Amino acid sequence: MSIFETATRNAFRFDSNRGLISTEDLWDLPLASKAGFDLDSVAKAVNDELQSASQTSFVQTEADPRKGELETKLEIVKHIIAVKIAENEAKRNRAARAAEKERLLGILAAKRDDELQGLSAEELQARIAALAD
Repeated sequence: MSIFETATRNAFRFDSNRGLISTEDLWDLPLASKAGFDLDSVAKAVNDELQSASQTSFVQTEADPRKGELETKLEIVKHIIAVKIAENEAKRNRAARAAEKERLLGILAAKRDDELQGLSAEELQARIAALAD
């Protein structure tokens, strides 16, 4: 069973500074924000819970039953963070490629203008005449 199937079947909810949010809501959160309503804060909260559930007890012999769920929750948040980071990187790459293409098209237009400037008056008149038809 995938982590997202587990999350939806068990109706996982995640603590945030605005209350509990669903797995689906995680996709709408930014990676980080000044307000603290972000994936980083949610991941830290889940990790803190997991750390407390994983602490060794010298008296209690049974493992904390929340540990498995918390591990899955942390994997979900980490997966969403990784996807959003990859999407942001792809967006930056697309923007950089578009800017480079625009720059190259500008240079090409300037070179073509330079070539036209180098034509003689007779060559320019011949080209104008050819366009008039």
